[in-house]
Amino acid sequence: MDDDRRIKKYVDVSAVFTSSGQLMPKRIMTDDGMKYTIDRITEIRRAASTRAGGSGIRYTCSISGRQCYLFYEENFRWFVEMKAS
Repeated sequence: MDDDRRIKKYVDVSAVFTSSGQLMPKRIMTDDGMKYTIDRITEIRRAASTRAGGSGIRYTCSISGRQCYLFYEENFRWFVEMKAS
């Protein structure tokens, strides 16, 4: 079995609009109550999630020193690529 298999997991996100109108996520909240503060966003671009399926605006985020991808779909939903259990 592939240990790197990922699934699409929808999450709640706290975000702000900058004065220039850009949507910037600040914190991710999972359905089990975990909260993750985004330390830094290093890239924003339109991309597909090749590991979990789906596409949208991909935010490359740093959370506690680890890189993750956060996607904003056109239907106004956020998702992350999570390890399949």
